[in-house]
Amino acid sequence: MSEDKRIRIKFKPKRLFQMRVAGIAFRDGHVLVHRAAHEKFWTFPGGRAEMGERSEETLAREMVEELNAEVQVGRLVWVVENFFHYEGKDWHELGFYYLMDLPQTFPFHEQEIVHRVQDGDNALEFRWVKATKEALTTLDIPPYFIAGEIENLPASTKHVVWNDGNLDDK
Repeated sequence: MSEDKRIRIKFKPKRLFQMRVAGIAFRDGHVLVHRAAHEKFWTFPGGRAEMGERSEETLAREMVEELNAEVQVGRLVWVVENFFHYEGKDWHELGFYYLMDLPQTFPFHEQEIVHRVQDGDNALEFRWVKATKEALTTLDIPPYFIAGEIENLPASTKHVVWNDGNLDDK
């Protein structure tokens, strides 16, 4: 991308705002997660929205860029006002979490990394993890409230205000 249009605003001192869109994809009782290879924690795949882009478009674009796959974006599950401390900065993130369907051709394995891609400065790795509270808690996937709801998703869109605390300690 030649021009950075992603929505992120820097405030001083060391405070940032961003709009992030993520997808929740299930297969055989598992959910897809990813991380930058240098990180200890995992997240749900997605990325920052760009100016003038609807959140569903963000998710579809990010999955083409990161997974080389066209996904079907489903319903919006959570809108999250997420507050956390990461890499010495305080973050205020507006997050949209959608259900999404991946093509059946996207690889599945219960225990191994199924996809790797270079995304800017970050080497990303993707894997499937059991879609249970225990598995997500063990793997360390913020925002942490999702682990408690992954086995019983809300029937309609849920607005959550969440403070994950200090991710530097992870």
